[in-house]
Amino acid sequence: MSVVVPARNEAEGLPQLIREIASALRPLCAEGEHERFRLGGFEVLVVNDGSTDRTPEVLEGLRRAYPEVREVRLRANVGQSGATAAGFRAARGAWIATLDADLQNDPADLVVLWRKLPGHDVALGWREKRQDTWFRRLVSRWANRVRNASLGQSIRDTGCSVRIFPRELALRLPMFHGSHRFLGPLLIREGAKVVQSPVNHRPRPHGRSHYNFRNRSLRVVVDLLGVWWLLHRALRYEVVPVEAAGADDRHATGAVRRRHAEDLV
Repeated sequence: MSVVVPARNEAEGLPQLIREIASALRPLCAEGEHERFRLGGFEVLVVNDGSTDRTPEVLEGLRRAYPEVREVRLRANVGQSGATAAGFRAARGAWIATLDADLQNDPADLVVLWRKLPGHDVALGWREKRQDTWFRRLVSRWANRVRNASLGQSIRDTGCSVRIFPRELALRLPMFHGSHRFLGPLLIREGAKVVQSPVNHRPRPHGRSHYNFRNRSLRVVVDLLGVWWLLHRALRYEVVPVEAAGADDRHATGAVRRRHAEDLV
């Protein structure tokens, strides 16, 4: 599993975050874990989104203490959606989990979602008791209702960053500025079977939010229109295997596959 954590100027909280992720996921890799849920390993990809604080120095120390930690350093700040997309592409795991870096998400909830995944493609968290101002809770509640009504879906909390889904699906998602708020709807667009579960939400202990009403109002409406368009314009097709007519055809097919593999490398 690759845990993708976009981070901008969150140096103060990163040690606690990494410690909690390791404490939650290391037991899933132990021999005593049931084979159905055992992880072959995990990594924590902290995507440094143009931080101007001590994030690089803090991550250097954390990499020495926690071998699971990797830094993906972006040259300039691109926003949470861009940092998330960079994490998807840098991930090495078959599964991707996402968390915010501000410590409001509880890494222990990744274990809860992981145990609910069998029989589903995607596990999404929803914040049962939000630790935000009443105004922010009100705006979020109405935003979720509008999104679900517009998109014809029933995701309880599209803004919750606690999620687990296959990397294969992640790489198929259309990414754009603001897409991090619509990962659930976009995963459903790809035909994913989704399970939802309540998760914890904690007060922010350090720093301040990067979002406000100005950067979450008109932009979100525009993004919603774009996602509606994407949901209604999706291309769906399935390639059916065809047996080769003869040895020459089989040889040619193998050569094409080898060239394709070389292109990917």
